[in-house]
Parts: sequence; C-alpha cells; structure tokens
Amino acid sequence: MWLKGLHPGLPGWACPLRSLTGIPCPTCFLTRATSAALTGDLSASVQWHAFGPIVAAGLLWWSLLALRQRRLIPIQLPARAMAATGLALLAYWALRVGLSFTGVNAFPNLAGP
Repeated sequence: MWLKGLHPGLPGWACPLRSLTGIPCPTCFLTRATSAALTGDLSASVQWHAFGPIVAAGLLWWSLLALRQRRLIPIQLPARAMAATGLALLAYWALRVGLSFTGVNAFPNLAGP
C-alpha cells in the first residue's frame, strides 16, 4: 500500500514495516481512512482504519482553531493525551494483527504492494 489517501495515481512512500515484515504498521491505511472521512464516506473510513473519522475530526478542529488564532500551532497538546492516543493506536493495531493471525481479514487489501 502507498500512503496517498484515496488517490492511487499519486506518488507515495511504501510502509517501511510492511515492506520489511509483511505486517502493516499501526498507521497503515490511516491516510485513506482520514481521506474517506473528510469526503463524507464514514463507512469506508471505518473499514480502512477505526481512527480515520477521529483523525479527520481532529484535523478539522485543529485547522479551524489555527485559522481563528492565526497561528500554525494554536495549542500545545498535553503529553498525557498524546501518550494515551499512542497507546490506543497500538492496542487497536495489536487487536488487528491478532485477528489476522486467527484467519479474520482485519486489514483491508493486503494483497497489493
């Protein structure tokens, strides 16, 4: 998979973890999921990655806040919130990897590069 949202014709970078191990990383498919959520396709977004709608909402909120304050970085994110988000992302990834080893197709379209 290439990290390029819903536009497969655009260039992108291959996931290093998946290229080396064949296992998708915790953020694999998150770009596509976020792009789908931003275009209003929440069903496809959740199918790609459960965090897609959350990231899309966060990007919209951050953008509006930055525009209102006329600052690129409108607020300092708390370290605990960042750590909790990282742990939630890792837990979701571990669940998906575990399910894929039991025969459940937890990752979309793993047949492609």
